[in-house]
Amino acid sequence: MEKKVCESMQNGAVLGETTKKDENIRRGNWGNQIEFVLTSVGYAVGLGNVWRFPYLCYRNGGGAFMFPYFIMLVFCGIPLFFLELSFGQFASLGCLGVWKVSPMFKGVGYGMMVVSTYIGIYYNVVICIAFYYFFVSMTNVLPWTYCNNPWNTKDCSGVVGSSYANASIANTSTLMRNISELVNHTAKRTSPSEEYWKYHVLNISDDIGHFGEVRLPILGCLAVSWVVVFLCLIKGVKSSGKVVYFTATFPYVVLTVLFIRGITLDGAVNGIKYYLTPQWKMILDAKVWGDAASQIFYSLGCAWGGLITMASYNKFHNNCYRDSIIISITNCATSVYAGFVIFSILGFMAHHLGVDVADVADHGPGLAFVAYPGALTLLPISPLWSLLFFFMLILLGLGTQFCLLETLVTAIVDEIGTDWIIRNKTYVTLGVAVVGFLLGVPLTSQAGIYWLLLMDNYAASFSLVIISCIMCVSVMYIYGFHNYFKDVEMMLGFPPPIFFRICWRFVSPAIISFILVFTVVQYKPITYNDYIYPGWSLIIGFLMALSSVICIPIYAIYKIWTSEGTTFLKRVKNALKPDPSWGPALQEHRTGRYAPNVSSGSDLNQEGQLLHTKEKPEEVSLMIQGSNGSAQNPEASA
Repeated sequence: MEKKVCESMQNGAVLGETTKKDENIRRGNWGNQIEFVLTSVGYAVGLGNVWRFPYLCYRNGGGAFMFPYFIMLVFCGIPLFFLELSFGQFASLGCLGVWKVSPMFKGVGYGMMVVSTYIGIYYNVVICIAFYYFFVSMTNVLPWTYCNNPWNTKDCSGVVGSSYANASIANTSTLMRNISELVNHTAKRTSPSEEYWKYHVLNISDDIGHFGEVRLPILGCLAVSWVVVFLCLIKGVKSSGKVVYFTATFPYVVLTVLFIRGITLDGAVNGIKYYLTPQWKMILDAKVWGDAASQIFYSLGCAWGGLITMASYNKFHNNCYRDSIIISITNCATSVYAGFVIFSILGFMAHHLGVDVADVADHGPGLAFVAYPGALTLLPISPLWSLLFFFMLILLGLGTQFCLLETLVTAIVDEIGTDWIIRNKTYVTLGVAVVGFLLGVPLTSQAGIYWLLLMDNYAASFSLVIISCIMCVSVMYIYGFHNYFKDVEMMLGFPPPIFFRICWRFVSPAIISFILVFTVVQYKPITYNDYIYPGWSLIIGFLMALSSVICIPIYAIYKIWTSEGTTFLKRVKNALKPDPSWGPALQEHRTGRYAPNVSSGSDLNQEGQLLHTKEKPEEVSLMIQGSNGSAQNPEASA
């Protein structure tokens, strides 16, 4: 068997990477492994790397935060990443199909689909706003530079002297007084970029229940965003795999350009010091460790279903162990690098205003659409830097959005599984894109930002942690860690390292449980600036979170009810047992205990296994003879 695996690896992993021929003709594969790595990097590296990590870092002890961050990366992030990649690659199925490993837990796959749906809806709205800012930056003067626009209020106080102001009255003391009022939290002063965001882009309403009108410019950009995503996925991974050569790499070019520009500015060093200076006493704070674990977990995209889906298009013997380490480290290194880019500019802004960096630092939409754009107005040729920054945000968002849409499409196509649906996958992609656009329309209304933040805080929060924990337990203890380790060895040619075996069984589930407890203990009702969400909206938020988790017990009950057995325990046992078709998708890879058994006493569904094989009968016979006589389906070891 070892000889067979080595030969297969030579054919599939080496020769296959240099040719364009698909290993899985029916389902398709990546053109080469670079496409998979770039797509996964684009999926993992998203907006959160730019607008969340730097803020978390300086808030939780600067450089001291790096210690728990990388500890969580090693013991939780990389093991979970490797687990999901190997899971999808072994079965060559999406987040629904892989649960043939233990059909009773297929609800986990449905939960992943629900989470990906929520994220895909609001994530593209964020991308469309970046599109809007990108388009309006094509001007000589950025529209959020001065306070003399129709949408500005009397509370507006600019940081750049108005070109229309009389020089005799715009003296230095007046300007400095306005600047002081701008950054003074007790003064009711707002910046031009904040008023542009609130009163022009959003035209924000006073309550989440007051939808008002749809903001047509944002709606148009939302349509553009969905059209771009659809066109890039029109041929599935074949087209998106080519697009990521640009979308996954160019953000690093922009980050580098912005970094070089940032560090040449006055005050940039102070901003970077504020970002990195370690406060070691904060390491003893449990909240710092909780934030580090949460950031690693959410940043890598665990439990979204995207990692399983992307890996399912790999060739069977691809070294996903190597890929998981490369992608995870690249993701975290990007977060750290982005912090230098953000805080060099914020340090310059703080120096210009004569205030502390903490007074201008922000995160989330406040950083992307208010603080950073405001800082860019202080630079020469500010429209150029604005164009680069928002183009980078667009590409970072699209990389994640590609995988979210492909996750849903792949799950639907795999579940139906007919030749017709596979041939017409483009129509499924179009249908999902149209539905996603329509569901995103309410988020372009005047109350849209309230709903966007509600979905961001609840739809993909503790539910992801629960889904990931159940996935670990079901694979390691229901299907059985011995079975899974053998599966990985069959696929890679070597068993998973002992470090990963320990993490999968003990360490990672413990850390995930810690994240869940931390999330519950640290829970605070969502707010947006001074706006406090009403109770009924928080109930909707919890219902969104539960809607993905509830899929797990509902499907488990359904599966137990429909399973064979004269007693409840027998039904449960049959529902937990792997499906006869579980295993490698291609017949040439179904060796050892997955080899077809022509004997009448076999537990395997011979027709299901041989349905798509192209081997001749004598080749199948040779395969059976070379499988050491083992053809038993792996049983649950729990």
